[in-house]
Amino acid sequence: MIEMPPLQFAEVNGIRMGFYEAGPHTDAPPVILCHGWPEIAFSWRYQIKALSEAGIRVIAPDQRGYGATDRPEPVEAYDLEHLTGDLVGLLDHLKIDKAIFVGHDWGGFVVWQMALRHRDRVAGVVGVNTPHTARPPADPIELLRKRFGDSMYIVQFQNPAREPDKIFGSRVEQTFDAFMRKPPPRKDDATSDAPTAGVGASPKTNLAFPQMIAAYDA
Repeated sequence: MIEMPPLQFAEVNGIRMGFYEAGPHTDAPPVILCHGWPEIAFSWRYQIKALSEAGIRVIAPDQRGYGATDRPEPVEAYDLEHLTGDLVGLLDHLKIDKAIFVGHDWGGFVVWQMALRHRDRVAGVVGVNTPHTARPPADPIELLRKRFGDSMYIVQFQNPAREPDKIFGSRVEQTFDAFMRKPPPRKDDATSDAPTAGVGASPKTNLAFPQMIAAYDA
């Protein structure tokens, strides 16, 4: 197994953030790798090794709520103002002027917002499976509910009774076994359904939790 660099910590934006760093310090902008959900910085272990061996300084933080980084309780503490503010704080801690931000999944939404909110700290953006999209014309949760129904996993996560939390808390091992297993072969039957406000996946796709895992790459 590829080993991670030593875990380091920084006090940023009111939280303690865990991060990993490798590669030489040069005049070139470093690369900041921002993971998605349900992942942690460890997901970038192969990229950290490859980039650092190529002579590139690379930094991979656990974003707030994940891994070795603090996880505040209020839902409002996870808006994009806070998430991008954490990355600015990490740059300040490391005395980095600008960086290239690479984001996968939810991390992609964060890095695109870095370019919009903190353009003077961004040398470039790479979105891995998360394209930049315009601000939706309505509440994005309501758009997802209209497209996929109440059982769609992101809609389910808005449940005020926090039922998904109970699933995760009582079945941690089974949950991550399900997320990390090899997916079934993908079918190449592209949807012919018209998109709803930019949401292109077919409403016939089962995106309930945990059934959505089987069809995740839809």
